[in-house]
Amino acid sequence: MHDPLITPFELHKTNYSATYQECKDWYQKADATFETIKVLDYGLTDGGHPLQLAIYSADKDFSRESLHQKSKRIILIMNAIHPGEPEGVDASMLLLRDMATQKEWAAILKNIVVLIIPQYNIEGVINRSSYSRANQDGPESYGFRGNGENLDLNRDFIKCDSKNTRAFEQIFREWNPDVFIDNHTSDGADYQYTLTYISIMSGSLPPVLGDYINNNLTPAIGKRCAADGFDMIPYVETFKETPDSGITGFAATPRYSMGYAGLWNTIAYTVETHMLKPFDERLKANYAFMKACINEVYLNDNKISALRNEANSIRQNAKTCDLQLRMDTAKYDLIDFKGYEAGYKKSLLTGADRLYYDRTKPYIKKVPYYNYFKPLLQIQKPEYYIIPQACWKAVELLKLNKIIMTPLDEDTIMSVDMYYIDGYENAPGKTPSNGHYQHHNVKLHSEKQQVTFHKGDYLIITNQEGIEYIIQTLEPQADDSYFSWNFFDGFLQQREYFSDYVFEDMAFKFIEDHPEIKTEFENKKKTDLTFANNPKSQIDWVYRHSPYFEKTYMRYPVGRVMGE
Repeated sequence: MHDPLITPFELHKTNYSATYQECKDWYQKADATFETIKVLDYGLTDGGHPLQLAIYSADKDFSRESLHQKSKRIILIMNAIHPGEPEGVDASMLLLRDMATQKEWAAILKNIVVLIIPQYNIEGVINRSSYSRANQDGPESYGFRGNGENLDLNRDFIKCDSKNTRAFEQIFREWNPDVFIDNHTSDGADYQYTLTYISIMSGSLPPVLGDYINNNLTPAIGKRCAADGFDMIPYVETFKETPDSGITGFAATPRYSMGYAGLWNTIAYTVETHMLKPFDERLKANYAFMKACINEVYLNDNKISALRNEANSIRQNAKTCDLQLRMDTAKYDLIDFKGYEAGYKKSLLTGADRLYYDRTKPYIKKVPYYNYFKPLLQIQKPEYYIIPQACWKAVELLKLNKIIMTPLDEDTIMSVDMYYIDGYENAPGKTPSNGHYQHHNVKLHSEKQQVTFHKGDYLIITNQEGIEYIIQTLEPQADDSYFSWNFFDGFLQQREYFSDYVFEDMAFKFIEDHPEIKTEFENKKKTDLTFANNPKSQIDWVYRHSPYFEKTYMRYPVGRVMGE
């Protein structure tokens, strides 16, 4: 049987990936050819292109409300977030056509709907060349990692600087996928595998779901891929310089697509095919992974649904929440690894020793796999957060992510816990991180205060499905909080000041009228020589202890209402 839709990859043979227009045209033809396929537009990207979503639905029902009522499992596949890593683009075309034409898929897809974002970073896809991926074996040309604003979109899933990300989150929250696959190509060491993967790091999901992924689902997918000729190994992020030292799990915080997916108890995988393997082989490996994953979801349909529901319940009813997961280097598993002997030789360019891998010396050996993570912090979950409507950038994203928020009917004085930021650090050298000077190592303290919130400010109950998103965005010490990404930097600056010659007499009268503050002031002068010799610092100290000093300086604007 002649394929009704031959793909650009097939037309050009082995080393070609579809352009933006070729891909867009192919999906439109698929929509016109098959009643089981529909292509929708979800908003515009930063460059003004419609973001496409292709839907495969065996019963020709494309209503997300209806499909959820039928309890269909939803699988979302995304391609070309990094357009220089394009094999998922072409593999997804082959997969979609096979699902529509091959009888073997009919039973498997009876209760599964497959969603595909054909090319996500469209401006990066259009910015096509043959040189930006210097270490990669094909295809002959491909896109560029940065989007139209030169952002890495796989660092944007909390801050949402790009329109692409906002469109993605609309898709994600409307469809609520059970499984999410993000297709990539690896960098790094050389080894025998074509197919590597990243799954959600341990500790970032309730164990009932995380253990199932690590102990059951992933091994089952691996067996299927091996049967198709592609042994699978965790993404090779080396503990030291070479894989012999061990492999480390990837800390996918919510800035990454997979970390974002985990906030919603979605099973998520990043496929990383090996850059040094030929493009057509990488494409076949990518196809094998997606096929294996779909088959396992088919076999475990009800279990996956039940485990996600249980994980949602656990998170909603939890009294505490973990922040800042870090790798536990004291714990690891030994896994079989198929690598190549590494060595050092003199560089012909620099004369210094350089690393190389000898493909004539393959090996199989046990290596440590460090994939255990533990939290540095644990916070008590409040019953409510309250966020001023003036913090509209954060409010917009909370609404986009369908967080339940209730506006106040009138101005209200509330007893709330308010954080004060005592310190934070930025990246060494003050280099921007994806367009931001991100805060980390945040230190704070909390004060119980009576605070006036205004009509239209938002009360956010924490006993809701989006609790993990709420915590990870609104707690300032979370790795990828809104605070971390500079949403609240205005509150880190003092807005009102004083003139020394005017305030001097007021300062003297103030400490005379407040003996306890005067005692503290005099003790500081006795114990702090620098302070004692700096009159300006002394006046400023009194100012900061007086009622004239603004209470909102370094005060995080989001209030926390604790439960009984």
